[in-house]
Amino acid sequence: MTAWTRREFLASTAGAASVASLAGASASARPDEIVGIVDAHVHVWSGNIRKYPLAPGFTPKDLWLPGYTPDDILKQARGLGVARLNLVQMTWYALDHSYILDVIAKDPKRFAGTGIVPAVTDVSGPSPDDTMVALSKGGIVAFRVRGKMARPPLGDGPQWLDHPGYQKMFKAGAKHNLTLSFLMGPEDLPELDRMCSRFPETPVIIDHLCGIGARGPFPEEEIQALCNMAKHPRLMVKIGAFYARGARKPPYLDCLPLIRRVVEAFSPDRCMWETDCPLTRPGVAQSSPPHTYAASLAIIRDHADFLSKSDKEKILVKTAEKLFFDR
Repeated sequence: MTAWTRREFLASTAGAASVASLAGASASARPDEIVGIVDAHVHVWSGNIRKYPLAPGFTPKDLWLPGYTPDDILKQARGLGVARLNLVQMTWYALDHSYILDVIAKDPKRFAGTGIVPAVTDVSGPSPDDTMVALSKGGIVAFRVRGKMARPPLGDGPQWLDHPGYQKMFKAGAKHNLTLSFLMGPEDLPELDRMCSRFPETPVIIDHLCGIGARGPFPEEEIQALCNMAKHPRLMVKIGAFYARGARKPPYLDCLPLIRRVVEAFSPDRCMWETDCPLTRPGVAQSSPPHTYAASLAIIRDHADFLSKSDKEKILVKTAEKLFFDR
């Protein structure tokens, strides 16, 4: 693997010290502070497009920001006890995972990854299951799948996962303990329900609380549909992306009943916190007060009074730690 840019190298070498200082400062400031927190979903990319070129068809104008590195995130999280990140592959790198693989290789104790593997394609290429296994050797241990609501139509029917490529991914997940991470809406749940019943040993994550509330209210039928998925013991939920839930503003207190329902259904052992950074990007309106990293964390750490400290430690640390790092 090629060397980092000087800026990225400095970010890496400073990282361990800054994380240690984060934990120490937090612990001294608040005896009940939770440290070692894992942000289970962040997007990062390099500003050096010569070293990490964009996929054909993308230009620098497509980037949300000129560059957004793990160090940028850890700066926002300074003093909050956040120590580890799950790096989600960016669209404009397509299937070239070089950037997040390089970041992970520099410090696999702090970084893990979620990659992109095509299950459906009309060109000859490597089998998705073999690609999953190959990428997992570099610390990419989860793989994103888009539900019908999150991708262009492919001409498939209600059973949109009924394709040999998806079946291979589910089988590889079960065999090698690799997770399928679904970007989906409530309307996609019946099909995922079917596949989880067929492949009960495959670890699965539903990202962003299944998008409930992204377009306004929290419909009871959508909440119940998500909670019903808790019958699958290897299915987990990422709790976060609060900035994307309609016109909601920090401290996002109206999300607490939804969080409580989901945590009660799945248990804290199967829920993990995420920010979905960056919180400022094109198409996302900033509120007043603005969306911040601290506010994204505070809703779980400070405002979810129905959670015990042990519950919060599981949601903020242990669930994601076990999935992404303790392998």
